[in-house]
Amino acid sequence: MSPTSGRMSASSREERPAVRNLSSLGYTSPMCGRYALEAPRSQLSQRFGLDECAEFAVRYNIAPGTDIPVVRQSPNGQRVLHLLHWGLLPHWAKDPAIAARLINARGESVAEKPSFRDAFRQRRCLIPASGFYEWKSATTGPQARLKQPCYISLKSGETMAIGGLWESWTSPAGKLIPSCCIITTAANEMMRPIHERMPLIVAARDWQDWLAAPADQVIGLIQPCPGDQLQAWTVNRRVGKAAEEGPDLILALPGEAPPTAAAPVRSTRTKRAAQ
Repeated sequence: MSPTSGRMSASSREERPAVRNLSSLGYTSPMCGRYALEAPRSQLSQRFGLDECAEFAVRYNIAPGTDIPVVRQSPNGQRVLHLLHWGLLPHWAKDPAIAARLINARGESVAEKPSFRDAFRQRRCLIPASGFYEWKSATTGPQARLKQPCYISLKSGETMAIGGLWESWTSPAGKLIPSCCIITTAANEMMRPIHERMPLIVAARDWQDWLAAPADQVIGLIQPCPGDQLQAWTVNRRVGKAAEEGPDLILALPGEAPPTAAAPVRSTRTKRAAQ
């Protein structure tokens, strides 16, 4: 399936893989399992230099098992954004339930693991995010066993691009189901006190290569972004419940640094043809 056929019809949505309630995984899993996207469609179109952009809703508590906005490059070189199921469903999978276990791919082994290697070679994508959540352990006191959610974003205020992979799977009824996952790396120095892992954040100058260059040319991009580019503050534990939604979820708790004002949006699209 090409990126131009990435929209999921109503019938295919009904056949997409069932994913168990993952709300508790945000506290204990060594994965990126929750993020926010508050940039509107017009802003993403400009930021990513999109030739096509599907409709989507602003969300502050995006969880696995839902359809999320994903940027890909089409065969004719256009940069497009469609909604894909978060939870990778490899084209060879016999059981769609595998998607629940493939919401993340470890960057250290993404080029070799059977579930990810084909997609890494041919189907890389960018997942726009205003910021992501990770949970850290309290070190002392009666709350020591509780996990505290933190919201992490770019200091610039710009929408980040998380590196990902995409696939398409054909259901027994013949419906194409597009899906994706997030690539993770070891934590940088800023993230390390919060969590040992973090999503791969692709720098704007590398977006075109990530989408279109041969795999051996982009393997070096899989590394933590510089820690001084990020900011973090603690947020309300409500974000641990997937049903919770709203802009107050990313607000800093009292005494924490407030969010940075968004920087001017600019397109970083290059005109270089896809390889």
